[in-house]
Amino acid sequence: FDSRMYRQDITGSMAHAAMLAAQNIISQQGADTLIEGLSGILADLDSGALAIDMECEDIHMFVEQVLTQRLGDVGKKLHTARSRNDQVALDIRMYLRQEIDEITGLVKNLIAAVTGKAETYKDAIMPGYTHLQRAQPIVFGHHLMAYAMMLLRDLDRLADCRKRMNQSPIGCCALAGTTYETDRWFEAERLGFDGICRNS
Repeated sequence: FDSRMYRQDITGSMAHAAMLAAQNIISQQGADTLIEGLSGILADLDSGALAIDMECEDIHMFVEQVLTQRLGDVGKKLHTARSRNDQVALDIRMYLRQEIDEITGLVKNLIAAVTGKAETYKDAIMPGYTHLQRAQPIVFGHHLMAYAMMLLRDLDRLADCRKRMNQSPIGCCALAGTTYETDRWFEAERLGFDGICRNS
């Protein structure tokens, strides 16, 4: 099921390779080679020239396997100072951020449609209901706006979820970080996160 996150996995790996070079953990040439190799895998997956091998344990293993096949041992350097836990947590957060943004756009479109209909029916009288009984007379537009209000609350929830989750976990590693002098902020900023997850 995590194959749907291949784009996030590869994008995160590109940022990681760039950080490794910026910190002099690997050479700039090595990072360029890794990023070029990852770009090629991404392009091949997008075009359908490369199919994901469902026999691989996960999307991370698949990308690493193809990268190593294409580049040789330099492909193995991508895993330096990064755990599988890092990749899983990062991919999920990047995927959720993208999904929240798409859902937010769809909800806004729905609100626009509902409010448009509410305007159309602003003079259509109907009975209002409370406790399953008829109450005061209202207009159908008012009834429709109740749904717009519900959807606006959903937008608030989505925005709050996005804010809480838009912290980069990269660099926490499997448990307590890494012995390498990494730059967690470098990757977080490159990937559009607001900050980093604290890891005590």
